[in-house]
Amino acid sequence: MDSIAERISEVGIVPVIKLKNPERDAVNLGKSLCKGGVPIGEVTFRAEGADTALRLMSAAIPEMLLGAGTVTTTEQIDRAVDNGAKFIVCPGFDEELIQYAQEKNVPIYPGVSCASEYHKALKYDLKVLKFFPAEQLGGLAMIKALAGPFPMFKIMPTGGISLKNLGEYSASPLICACGGSYMVKDKMIEEGAWDEITRLCEESVAIIKEARNA
Repeated sequence: MDSIAERISEVGIVPVIKLKNPERDAVNLGKSLCKGGVPIGEVTFRAEGADTALRLMSAAIPEMLLGAGTVTTTEQIDRAVDNGAKFIVCPGFDEELIQYAQEKNVPIYPGVSCASEYHKALKYDLKVLKFFPAEQLGGLAMIKALAGPFPMFKIMPTGGISLKNLGEYSASPLICACGGSYMVKDKMIEEGAWDEITRLCEESVAIIKEARNA
């Protein structure tokens, strides 16, 4: 794994952040995540102002590892990196985006959902892949099955991850980290439930630690 993936793996969970009002909420959210032991965020470009959120959080909380998610164009890669993103996450496997990010020496974790996409990943010397949507595709059982012919990859499952299944995923040596939005739901952010977000992060960290030490 690259050094960024190693840092992600140390924490074990990547909050998938969608902010409607980054000027109001970005810094408060970042501080709440860090306070809960999760100094990482994948800011999704599904929401307008993702670059603003990245810029505000990276300036106010430099110790936080920030990435950009749901990246679908090279222009978004440029905007993300210019505003503080240290890694790129894609929903699918786009070879143009992979090549572009690698030319810029930016770690990229493309989405995969089948053996053909795992196979293509070999051409680009990728080490970490996003498995999406994880639960809908068969969850950890499918990840284990695909690891048979492709044991060289570490996986970041995203989609359907919750406190209920976080431990099961985290216990597997195939998993780099899990991606999830359960600790950063829209309603929590809108209501400014920063203490609840911190509590969910602390609970997540405890679950991951117990699973990995079992």
